[in-house]
Amino acid sequence: MSIRTHWITRAETGADIPAVREINLAAFETPLEADIVNALRTDAAWIEDLSIVATDQNGQAVGYALLTRCHIDDTPALCLGPVAVLPEHQKTGAGSAAVRAALKAAKDMGEHFVTVLGHPTYYPRFGFTRASTHGISLTIDVPDEVMMALTLDADHPLPSGTVHYPAPFGI
Repeated sequence: MSIRTHWITRAETGADIPAVREINLAAFETPLEADIVNALRTDAAWIEDLSIVATDQNGQAVGYALLTRCHIDDTPALCLGPVAVLPEHQKTGAGSAAVRAALKAAKDMGEHFVTVLGHPTYYPRFGFTRASTHGISLTIDVPDEVMMALTLDADHPLPSGTVHYPAPFGI
């Protein structure tokens, strides 16, 4: 496996749903975890064009990133759901390409803020910083380094408050 310098990314379509389900089942340890991520597609938190797939040279989805609605207190924000990549394509840049495309799509749509509860060495490469330094917290106790936030627009500093995730996350 080697990192590719270019992946084709695009918004997920209805035709991608079976492939994305297979990606989830392969990438997560249990079907329950895969089901939680899949539930974000049917919840009121779904936002058209903010689920991005990375495709191989044949156009087959091999990874994806999903942004969905959350709030920092009453301020609308986005949360980055778990990024998933088929095992044989992990560490090739497919996940990173999908994240970057999703963040660009969100910025192009006029969104300002993104939060993520995730791996502290993966997400800072996209500009995420510790949420606690901005006064952002969760309703559950998590290690400080795994709750991160990002502003997509320097004219809109991150608000402080408590993040409220969509129902499928159970937070």
